[in-house]
Amino acid sequence: MAKKSKKQQSGGTPATVALTAAGVEFTVHAYEHDPSHPSYGEEAAEAMGVSPDRVFKTLVADVDGALVVGVVPVAGTLDLKALASAVGGKRATMADPALAERTTGYVRGGISPLGQRKKLRTVLDASARDHATVCVSAGRRGLEVELAPGDLAALTEAVLAPIGRG
Repeated sequence: MAKKSKKQQSGGTPATVALTAAGVEFTVHAYEHDPSHPSYGEEAAEAMGVSPDRVFKTLVADVDGALVVGVVPVAGTLDLKALASAVGGKRATMADPALAERTTGYVRGGISPLGQRKKLRTVLDASARDHATVCVSAGRRGLEVELAPGDLAALTEAVLAPIGRG
């Protein structure tokens, strides 16, 4: 069963609320966010003592005029061409950060693929299948959620494709 903090029991983030409502097993990992750290994802991996290939970042891109979420390991980067291809698009660019925040309801560095204000089409890097569990943002900086990649894919209705590089 999931480890629940008092904050979760009183509502939590939209991501943890969505996981609880779905009945999915998950674990919340909280850590002290350092605003001076150069990478949100690498900071999360270091703070949790988890390999960076198991911690996934949520990036919002514009594919042919539509926002799409790419979820890739923090150890690498998002291959925009592969992301566009995975959703049948031609061209992808990173979305405007303010638009990504408004659309998802989360702040940059805390965007979760789960519980978004407007559910966006999602592509999960195929490497997620290599792990029993993966970690993604739980909806704010300093808070991660660990769950099975199959559950993440099912809840986000994600396409699995090789969209990560490096």
